[in-house]
Amino acid sequence: MRTLVLIFFVSFFLSACQKPASTPETDRATATEWRMPGEFEPQDAVWMALNNVQHLADENNEDVIAQIIRSIIETTPVKLIVKNDSALQVIKPKLPAEAFTNGRIKVIKMDYQEFWVRDMGPSYLVNGKGGKKMVDLNFNTWGYIPDTTDVLADLDETVDERIAKMEGLELASTGMISEGGNHEFNGKGVMLAVAQSDQNRNPNLSLAQMAAIYKQKYHLKKVIWLKKGVLEDEHTFNGPIDGPNGQKVYTVVTTNGHIDEHVRFIDARTIAVAEADPSDMDDPIAVENKKRIDENLEILRKETDQDGKPFKIVRMPMPRSIIRMQKPGDGTYDYIATMEYKKTGIPFPVGKPVATIAAASYLNFLITNGLIIAQKFYRPGMDPVLKQRDEQSKKQLESLFPGRKVIQIDATAINFGGGGIHCITKQEPLSK
Repeated sequence: MRTLVLIFFVSFFLSACQKPASTPETDRATATEWRMPGEFEPQDAVWMALNNVQHLADENNEDVIAQIIRSIIETTPVKLIVKNDSALQVIKPKLPAEAFTNGRIKVIKMDYQEFWVRDMGPSYLVNGKGGKKMVDLNFNTWGYIPDTTDVLADLDETVDERIAKMEGLELASTGMISEGGNHEFNGKGVMLAVAQSDQNRNPNLSLAQMAAIYKQKYHLKKVIWLKKGVLEDEHTFNGPIDGPNGQKVYTVVTTNGHIDEHVRFIDARTIAVAEADPSDMDDPIAVENKKRIDENLEILRKETDQDGKPFKIVRMPMPRSIIRMQKPGDGTYDYIATMEYKKTGIPFPVGKPVATIAAASYLNFLITNGLIIAQKFYRPGMDPVLKQRDEQSKKQLESLFPGRKVIQIDATAINFGGGGIHCITKQEPLSK
């Protein structure tokens, strides 16, 4: 859910919006050296964090986190953020004991609330001299926090700042609000992002102004704006959306359009784009997603890379809408029941079960050394079409990443919190 674990902390996430962006002169001397690597490049580590709340009463987030860690630590060390020793003891029995002593798991203790490190975790630049530095994006909890300046900058907003200080790295502030899950980089100076999401966070900035900041801070040559994200990623406080079979379904504290749900760089010139299946057109969510993705696809087909060459575009399947009833006691339910639904004016039916839709995507995968950690959704009793698409997506990923092993994980517990495997991981590139 993008859980917002302790609601009384609501007020202090927005303070970073006031931080001034540094001037172009600040980075001019290193502009030709620094770059933002693609996720598909070699990595020093993967960052993760333990969750501080369960999204569903009968699903365990730690099981998903532990499975991801066990899958990747042989090829990529994990830097694991935990609040305290008590939290660490919950997951330790699920992980190899030796990984904590041989350096495969490094524990970092700090205070935080959300575990979606893709969004507020460290974003590293590298240069040709083996150096690293970070870019700082301000974080207002995906736009769910009221716009107030009487706040303290702390916790999730400062996670990347505290890591930069801990590692002794320069931190270049953008002065913008955004999240890592809305940015895709090809490692050669091109960034893809969804305009809907960044415009929501920065209503006083134009796309051109935001692109200029991104170019300066990430040392980019080009920013390509897509229009909207998928429908099931819309802000929850906008009210329920029309789902299959006439159902009204709530999104699960989602981001309002992150790119990693439907478009990803496979390599510097190859872009994977989600594709709605014709057999799903009886579902209004799939119909709207097809419309949005087709529009984004046309943008990408007309665009070029940093050298003026067209991108290679490949398609990935989309799962059918995964709907689940939630009730009091489910962490996601307990939070969305507190929201004010101004757009519809229809209050949440507090105390009564509601239909919710998972943030489910085959493109929300992690690329790391020798591996792809991908999602699967089918469970016995579910629509067998989901099983077919799980298998189809795995074959497609194996074809797109021939040098990497594809491991599929059931991340249902995470999906009903508003994200997926990519959202709870953040790669740290190899220094080069």
